[in-house]
Amino acid sequence: MIKLYIDGDALPNLLKPILLRAIEKQNIDTYVVSNKKIIIGKSKNIKYIIVDAGADEADNKIVEMLESSDLVITADIPLADRTITKNAHAIDHRGEFYTKDNIKHYLAMRNLMESIRDSGEITKGPAPFGQNDSQNFANSFNEFLQRYM
Repeated sequence: MIKLYIDGDALPNLLKPILLRAIEKQNIDTYVVSNKKIIIGKSKNIKYIIVDAGADEADNKIVEMLESSDLVITADIPLADRTITKNAHAIDHRGEFYTKDNIKHYLAMRNLMESIRDSGEITKGPAPFGQNDSQNFANSFNEFLQRYM
């Protein structure tokens, strides 16, 4: 049975009701891993795991628990890369699936932008998260559930 892991530290609030409905409807074992208390909702299917503060503590815990075919919801590209390496699935908050075919490109772009910012350049961040993004996520998440659950 596929398990769901949610990188909770940057999870948009608009996704919480979408996730809770699916978790309940599909009876998905879900782990919300974060550095602070993040609540998606009450469900017997959701376990909340709070890790120590630290840059990669939540990521490390998710990777430690992750098995092949599980799904990770994250906007953290290095975590997505580690997920794909373990033959699991990863989707970002805007509904984009990370795959073996695209993860290295995303990682290279992330590293390039980080190096540009480190050199003192000011770069634009991602567009604000909105209703269209949550709808795209819902569609992609539903597609995954139909295919793998």
